[in-house]
Amino acid sequence: MRLLVSVANGDEAAAALAGGADIIDAKDPAAGPLGAVTIAVLREISRTVRVRAANGAAEACAPLLTAALGDAADEGSVELAACASASAGAKLVKVGFAGIMTSMRAEALLRAAMRGATAGSGGGCGVVAVAYADAEQAASLCADDLLDTAASAGTAGVLLDTAIKRGPGLRGLLSEEALSAWVARAHQAGLMVAVAGRLQADDFEFVRNAGADIAGVRGAACEGGRTGPITSEKVRALRRALTEGHDAH
Repeated sequence: MRLLVSVANGDEAAAALAGGADIIDAKDPAAGPLGAVTIAVLREISRTVRVRAANGAAEACAPLLTAALGDAADEGSVELAACASASAGAKLVKVGFAGIMTSMRAEALLRAAMRGATAGSGGGCGVVAVAYADAEQAASLCADDLLDTAASAGTAGVLLDTAIKRGPGLRGLLSEEALSAWVARAHQAGLMVAVAGRLQADDFEFVRNAGADIAGVRGAACEGGRTGPITSEKVRALRRALTEGHDAH
C-alpha cells in the first residue's frame, strides 16, 4: 500500500518527500475537501517532485504527482481544469461530485475531465473519481453508484474520502467489512483504489485489511491540523507505521 500526502505548496511537497511519501497530491486544504491549488502552485510542486525523481529515485519508486480539481459543476470548466493540471505535470487528477445526484450527470462530467486530462498530457494523465462516504452531507451520489459510474466512464481509479473534514473520519462512517466489499468491487472493475478521510497512523491496518492500494493523509502529516504545515517528521512517522504494518503481515 502506498502513502499519499496532500500538500499545498512546494515546501510542503519537499517535506513530504523527505518523510517518504510515495505520492504527492496537490490540494488547497483551505478550499474544501478537494480544493484545487493554482496552476502556478501546481507547477512549483511539480518542479519539486521532478527534482526528487532526477536525484536518484528509481523509476519504479519515483514519486507520483496527483492534483485535486474540486467538485465538478460543468463540463467546460472541469475539462479545462484537467487539461491545465495535466499540462502542469499531474499524472492523475481527482474530481468530486458534491451536488451531483445522478449517474448520467456524473459520467458526463467524468468524460469531460478525461478529455481534458488526455489533451493536456498526450494521454499520460488519468482521472480519479472521488466518492464521499458521507455523501448525504455533500448531496452527492452514494459511493456504490459513483463506483459504477467511474467504471462505466473508464476512469483510472476511485478515491473514497469524506466531504466534511470536521465530522467523523472514514473509519467512523464505514465498517471494515463494508469498505472491503467496496474495494473488492472496484478492483473487479479494474480500478485503482485510494482511501482517505481523516486517516491517522492507527487507521492504516483498517485500510490495508480492506485491500486498498493507497492511503491518503493530510491532517495526520501536519503540525497543528490539516491547515497547518506538513512536516517531514510527521510523514516519516506515518511511513514507519505503514511499513511496520506491512512487515507484520
